[in-house]
This record gives sequence, structure tokens and C-alpha cells, in this order.
Amino acid sequence: MEISFHNNMFSLLLLLLPSLSFSPSAWAACNAVDKEALLGFKRTITADPSRLLQSWISSTDCCTSWKGIACNSVGRVVNVTRSGLVSDDDDLLDTFMNGTLSPSLGNLSYLQLLDLSNLKNLNGPIPPEFGKLRRLTHLFLNSNQLTGSIPATFKHLSRLERLFLNNNHISGIIPLSVVGSLTALTELGLSENQLRGSIPATIGKLVLLTKLDLHANNLSGSLPTTIGKLKSLKYLDLSQNTIKGSIPKSIGGLSALVLLDLNQNQITGSIPSSISGLISLQFCRISENKLTGSLPPSIGHLPSIQRLILENNKLTGKLPATMGHLVTLTELFLSNNRITSKIPSSFSNLQNLQTLDLSRNHLSGELPTELAKLQNLQTLDLSFNPLGLVSIPKWFAKLKLFRLMLAKTGIRGSLPRWLSSTSISTLDLSDNALTGKLPPWIGNMTSLSLLNLSNNSLHSSIPAEFKNLRRLMDLDLHSNKFSGNLDTIFSKGTDDPIGHYNSIDLSDNMFAGPINDSVLQSSAMDSITSLVLSYNLLKGSIPKSIRKLSELRILKVVSNGLSGKIPVELGDAKGLTTILLSRNNLMGSIPGKVINLNELKEFDVSHNQLRGEIPPHKAIIPVSSFIGNPGLCGAPLPPCERS
Repeated sequence: MEISFHNNMFSLLLLLLPSLSFSPSAWAACNAVDKEALLGFKRTITADPSRLLQSWISSTDCCTSWKGIACNSVGRVVNVTRSGLVSDDDDLLDTFMNGTLSPSLGNLSYLQLLDLSNLKNLNGPIPPEFGKLRRLTHLFLNSNQLTGSIPATFKHLSRLERLFLNNNHISGIIPLSVVGSLTALTELGLSENQLRGSIPATIGKLVLLTKLDLHANNLSGSLPTTIGKLKSLKYLDLSQNTIKGSIPKSIGGLSALVLLDLNQNQITGSIPSSISGLISLQFCRISENKLTGSLPPSIGHLPSIQRLILENNKLTGKLPATMGHLVTLTELFLSNNRITSKIPSSFSNLQNLQTLDLSRNHLSGELPTELAKLQNLQTLDLSFNPLGLVSIPKWFAKLKLFRLMLAKTGIRGSLPRWLSSTSISTLDLSDNALTGKLPPWIGNMTSLSLLNLSNNSLHSSIPAEFKNLRRLMDLDLHSNKFSGNLDTIFSKGTDDPIGHYNSIDLSDNMFAGPINDSVLQSSAMDSITSLVLSYNLLKGSIPKSIRKLSELRILKVVSNGLSGKIPVELGDAKGLTTILLSRNNLMGSIPGKVINLNELKEFDVSHNQLRGEIPPHKAIIPVSSFIGNPGLCGAPLPPCERS
């Protein structure tokens, strides 16, 4: 859900800007000072693979023969556009340049537009000489490797309307004098740099500003109250900084604001009641901060709001009934707060709501049956609330959910049969008190892509109908009492290109029997990345066909009854980072090919019957990963005795 100004889009928009030059019929020859200024820049470029500057030859006229240059009627350069995103007929060329910005560009005294964006590898500082470009209205240097600070000389660019320096390595503070002087600015993009310090209070002088993007810097301090003076502001993104203090009441004056993103800061205090003044606001994200207090009732008076994201804070109190007035709302994220009491019945008025996430709060009480009216709701997450549901309300069957998450909400008894007639793709009922068998009708839930029934008391073997879950990609059944073999799970069908497992966790059950060599070769298993089978009753050897699991990263088969050798073929699963095989009955030696897997970070074969010298290895593996094997020796265990 990352929301920011897209760097590439600015360069694309430039291609659509009307020409700043005049009719060519009246043009004079290129001014000598301007030509030399441009050639000075060319000389600082060390690599130009797409030959963006190939036409810049001293023997030709820079106004008529040089690509990316436009002049006025008296031969003065007014437009320099050599972006790394170049439109060529119907194609878009994405290229780069190596080099630095030449101070000579500061001699283009008639320049109105300078676009050297998206060249990727322009480095070094922005020359202070750029402050001489008094006629400049558009400056685009974004998406390069520029360093140093914002030149104080920029305070002289009083005609500047659009300034984008985002996605560089610019450091230092945002100069107070510069911000206060650029009163013609309508768009300012300084995001994805290394700027520090506070947002200058002089920002309030930029009354024409419509877009302000400072996200992903190291800005601190508090939000200046003067920000409320930016009556034309439509987009405000200050996310991913370390801004402290509270949200100023003056923010309610931003009546034109469409997007507000304060995500990932250290903002404290409560949301001011003045937020109701944001009558144009469509997207509001103040998640991952330290907000406290209750949501103000005035939050229900945002007539245009579509996405409201306040998760991962410390909000308390009740959900205001006035939130039922937010009829334009499509997504509401309030997870991981400390909100109490019931969900208001007025939420049933949110007819456009598609996502409702209230997980990880302190909500309690009966769910209002009126919520069945939310016919556009696709995702409902009420997990980790003390709701005491006992059973999933029957009226849930009236909803058209794709994702239903009710982990740790007090559900008991067996799975309700109405689930079999839904189109749910994600079902998480973990950490409840479900009992009984996994019913055969589970095979009718053919839209399932993720199923999490972990930490319940379900028992019996997996029904044959499970094979019908051809779209299932993530399965978590850990900490139940399931039994039987694994064949049904591993050999289920697929619905190409989906339905190939990403992860399986069957740990802490009573699955038994060998791991069948052939089922590991089924198409459902061919792209699995995590396979966790620990704490079961599995026997037999580790199949050699495990070498076919080329995407496998995590393998955990702790505390079973596995015997035989660790297959050298396990070393063919090149991406393995974790191999945990402790507390089995494995014999033989540790294959050097396995313990020397390039990506290996965690390896544990303790408490088996392994013998021989531990092969030399690069990974840092503690002694505890080898103990309990009386026949093992060599680092990090004591050295082997030589006869």
C-alpha cells in the first residue's frame, strides 16, 4: 500500500508538456554562452550508452540540431530535457548516464526547464551555480545518485514551480531560507534522500503548493503548525521519517487535501477533532506511529474518504458510531491498537466497504447482525480480539467474502458446513478451540489458496476430498491432533499456474508413516519454499527426491522417528537456509555437500546416531547443533582421534 509520487511518472508527464520554444521560422542561432554551458556539461559525462548527448556537437547549432534542447526566438536555451526515460515513437527507452552536474549549466540564464531525471548514475553535488537560473520554472533531478546538500543559492529561484530532487542521496537540512523563498512552487519532491532536521516553519509561505513529498528521509522534529496555511495542498506524504510530536490542529485547514500519508513516524498524541475539516480527503494513512487516545467522533465527517489506515498505534476507547457516516469508505485498517467495546451497528451503513481489519484490539461483545448488509465486503479480519464468538455467526454466510480471518476469537466446536458453499480464498481460524474431524466437504472450498487451522483440537486423517483444493498454496495445520499419512496433502491437484505450495506446516500433530518418495515429486510440491513436519510420528528415511524441491528454503523435521542416512541429494536443494533434523534416529555421516550449502544459516542434527568427522564448513554452527551424536567428532566438537 505504499503511496508516494512515482518518480518515473514525472518524466513521462514532461514528455506531454507543451513546448516552451517559439516558432522555428524566426529563430536566431544558438547563443555562444549557452552552447559552451551545455558542452561543459557534456564534458563531465563519462558514460552515455544510449547516446543522449551524441547530437551535441560544437560545430552544429544547439537550437536546431541538438536533441533535448529548445530555444526562444533570440537563440537562448529555455529547455534542456535529457531524461533517462526517453520516448522513442511508441517505445519507452530506460537508460542512464554516468558523470556529474557541471557548474556551467548555471550560465543558461534564460533556462526555464531543466530535466536530467532518471539518469540513475549522475553523482556528486548540485552546483550552487544553479542558483543563477533566475528564470527556471521546472527543475527535475530526481532518480540519480546526487549527494551533498540542497544549495542555499536555490533561494534565488523565485519563479520555480516544480522542484523534484527525490530518489538521490542528498543530505543535510532543508534550508529555511530556500523554502521560504520559493513562493511560486506548486510541487515539491524531496523524498527518498537522507535529509535530516525539522520541516521548516517557512513551509507555510508556499501557499500555491499542491504536492509535498518528503517521505523516506531522516526528518525529525514536529509538524509545523504553519502547514495548515497550505490551502491548495492536495498531496502530503511525510511517511518513513522520525517525525515526533502531535498532529497540529491546523491540519484541519487543508480542505483541498486528497492524500495524507504520515506512516512510519513517531507521532504521539491523539487525532485532532479538526480532522473533519479535510473534506476532500480520500486516502489517510497514519499507521505505525504512537497515537493514543480515542478516535474523535468528528472522524465520521470525512465525506470523501476511501482508505483509512490507522493500524499499529496505541489508540484506545470505543469505535465512534459516527464512523457509520463514512459511506465512501472502501478500506478500514485499525489493527494492532487497544480499541475496546463493541463494533457499532452503524458500520452496516458502509455499503462500499471492501476491507475491514480490526484485528489485534480488545473488542468484545456480540457482532451486530446488521453487518450482513456489507455486500461489497471482501476481506474481514477480526482476529485476536476477545469476542467470545463460540461459533461463527450464521449470517456470515450472506457475505461474499474472499478472505476471512477469525484467529483467537473464541470459536468452539466443529467447522460450520456453510463454509463449503463460499468462494473464500483465505481462511484463518487458528488459535481457537475447534474440535472434530476435517470434514470431507472441505474439498468443496475450491477457491482456497490459504488455509490456517493451527492451534486447535482437530483430529483424524486428512479426507481424500482434500485433493480437490487445486488452488491451495499455503497450509498451516500445526498443533492439532491430525493423524494418518501425508500423501493426500502432498499429492493434491493444481490449477496451473496456481495451486503449487509455497508453505506447509504440519508440525505438532500425529502424522505417521514414511514420507513417500513419489509424492514429493508431485506438481503441487515443485515450488514449495517452507516445509515444517516437526513433532510427528514420521518414520523411514528422508527421500532422495527431496533434491527436486529446487525452491525449498526451510526444512524442519525435528523430533520424529526418521532413520537411515542424511541423503547427499539434500545438497541439490541449493536455496536451503534452514535444515533442522534433530531428535531423530539418523545414522551415518553428515554429507559435506549438505553442510556447505551456500545459503545455509541454521543447521541442527543434534540427538541422532550420526558418526564420523563433521565436514569442514563455512556456516557458523554452534556446538548444540551436533551434541547427542556420540560418534560425531571434529569442529566445533572435539577433534577426532587419529589411529
